[in-house]
Parts: sequence; structure tokens; C-alpha cells
Amino acid sequence: MDLRKPAPGAVPDTPRRVPAPAPEPEGCLAVAVRVPVRIVVLIVVVPVRLVWDLLALTGRATHRALLRPLGNALVWLYEHALAPAAYGLGLALLLLAKLLLVWPFVGLWRYVVVPVWTYGIAVPSVWVYRSLLTPLGHGLSWAAVHLLARPGGRLFRSVLAPALKWAGLALFVWPFVGLWRFVVVPVWTYGIAVPSVWVYRSLLTPLGHGTLWLSGQTLRLLGLLIAGIGRATGWIFVYLLFKPLAWVVLQLLAPPLGRLWRRVLKPVGAEIAAAIGVAWRIAGYLTRALGDGLLWLLRTLVTRPARWFYQNVCVPVGHTVRDVIWRPVKRAAIEAGEATRSAFRSAREAVGQARQSAWRALGGGKRVPEPVEPVVPPARTLGRKTTVPGTAAGPEISLHKRG
Repeated sequence: MDLRKPAPGAVPDTPRRVPAPAPEPEGCLAVAVRVPVRIVVLIVVVPVRLVWDLLALTGRATHRALLRPLGNALVWLYEHALAPAAYGLGLALLLLAKLLLVWPFVGLWRYVVVPVWTYGIAVPSVWVYRSLLTPLGHGLSWAAVHLLARPGGRLFRSVLAPALKWAGLALFVWPFVGLWRFVVVPVWTYGIAVPSVWVYRSLLTPLGHGTLWLSGQTLRLLGLLIAGIGRATGWIFVYLLFKPLAWVVLQLLAPPLGRLWRRVLKPVGAEIAAAIGVAWRIAGYLTRALGDGLLWLLRTLVTRPARWFYQNVCVPVGHTVRDVIWRPVKRAAIEAGEATRSAFRSAREAVGQARQSAWRALGGGKRVPEPVEPVVPPARTLGRKTTVPGTAAGPEISLHKRG
């Protein structure tokens, strides 16, 4: 126990870092297996990585150079050709279907069936119903009610109904009532029901209770017997079979299997996984170097000669063509266009003046004032309203009033 107390302003000591446990030394089997496994895995993985990188590059190039332009072209074709064509074809088919299947039947219904049904069947039928059948029905109804129904009803209520009632009671009710009351009920009550109740209460109920008690005791004894046999069988299975077999497995098989896993399978698996990772990275370096070499060859054999040819041949030739041929031709074309436009403008003005002169000669039109040259006042200075000393002011009359 430390009895020394730290000072009030003292900084507490920093905790000491516990060094991490050193890694377990590798076994001789891992060291012996590492190099052959890495060599074999490198031989197997490098072709796979090369094929994988080649397929990935081919897929990207195919997508960039073929599939994407083809998809864009198909989309453009659909939007600008197939969709308008399908829309127009659909409108044409709709119009044709209406022309062949809808409008004939609509016209037939509107101009044939409806007029025939309305003015050939419905209107005459309504007139016949209102003018003939309704009065005839009312007359037949009045005759049936006042000549047949009322006298027949009085006769039925006064004579036939009481006679039929007494005859029905005498033939169908009173014999069955007497048979039920004086024969069936006494025989059922005193011949069947009372003896059956006595037999049930005095014989069947005690016999059922005894049988139920005897069956319950028998089932309880059978349950106890089965439970005892099950417990004995379970004790025999556990203590004579399962535990000895488990002890044998734990003592004889588990330690060798654990040593085999720790000493052989786990190191070999770890080395194989590490070898696959190393081989995959080495294959990536190789494919990158191969790609850089191919890219250098492409730049050296194709890109640089093409750039030199473009800069040293195509650009001077294009500048020469632009300066010697294109610009003079363009300038000449512009001058020719200006001359042509000025000629057309002069011809149009001449035609207009001739038309105005002819119209004035024929109809005596209104005189058009001649344009007058503007007279600049000599007493004004440029940009100011003050007069110059020693000069007279010019007339303040507008050109429009001066005519």
C-alpha cells in the first residue's frame, strides 16, 4: 500500500502500456507448405486474373463503343421514327375502325331502328293501349267485380265456408286428435317412458359408474407401469450407452481431431488463403504492366504519328486551303451577293418610281414633297445652344414648315 499522497498541483503518472502478447511462433509445417503452395497458386491464379482483366476491359470497351451508341440510336429511332409512325398508324386504324364498325351501326340505329321502333311500333302500341285496351280492361274489371266477385263472395262466406269448415274438422282433425289423446299418449307414457326411466335410474346408471371407476383404475395402473418402464429404459440408455460412448469419443477422437485442426488444417488453409491473395495481387501487377506496355505501344505506333501527321501536314494544308481558296471564294461570294442585292434594290426602286409616275399621270394623285437639304444655322456651335459672338442667328423655322 502506497502511503505517499501526490501534491495538489502534481500531474498524475500516465499508465504504463502493457505490451501486446507476441504472436505465436509458426510451425514447421506452415513454413514448409508456404513456398510450394504460393508457387502453385501463382501458376493457377495468374491466367485467371489475365482472363478476368481481359474480359472486364472487353466488356467496358464493348459497352462504351457499341452497346451505348446502339442503345442511344435505338432510343432515337423509337422516339423519332417508330413512335410517330405507330401513333399515326393507330390514328389511321382508329379512324378506319370508326368508319367501318361504328358509324354504319350508329347511322343504322339513329336513322332506321329508332324511327321504325318509335313511329312504327311504340306510338301505335301506346295509342292502342290508351284508346282500346284500357277502356276494355276497365269494363271487364267492373263486370267481374260487380257481377261475379261480390255475389260469389257473399255465397262463399254464408254457405260454403261453414260447411267446408265442419266437414274438414270432422274428417281430418277430430279423429287424429282423439287417437293422439286417448291412444298414443297413454301407450307412450305408461308403456315406454316410465319403464325406460326406471331402467336408466336403477340399472344403467350404477352399472356405468362402476364401469367408469374400473376403467380409471386400470388406466392409472397402466400409466404407472409405462412410466416405470420408460424411466428404466432411459436410465439404461443414458448410463450404459450414451455416457460411455461420449467418454470414448471425447477421450479418443476429440484430441487427435483438435490437434489435426490446429496443427495441419488451419495452417494449411491460412497459407492457401494468403497465397491466393498474394497471387491475385501479383497477377494484378502483371496485368497492369502488360496494359501499360500495350498502351505505350499504342501511343508510340499510332497516337504520336497521327498527332505529328495532323500538326505537320493537316494543319498547314487546312490553313493554306482556308487562306488561298476559302476566304477569296467567300469574299467574292459576299461581293456578288451585295452587287446582286443592290441591283435588285435599284430595279425595285425604279419600278416603284415608274408605277407612281404612271399612277400620277393617269389619276392625278397628291403631290409628294421633294426632299430638301437641311440648312445648318451658322450661328450654332456643335453641342451647344449659345450663339457665337459677331454672327447673326439663323432662322428658327423647321424643315417641315419650310416645305
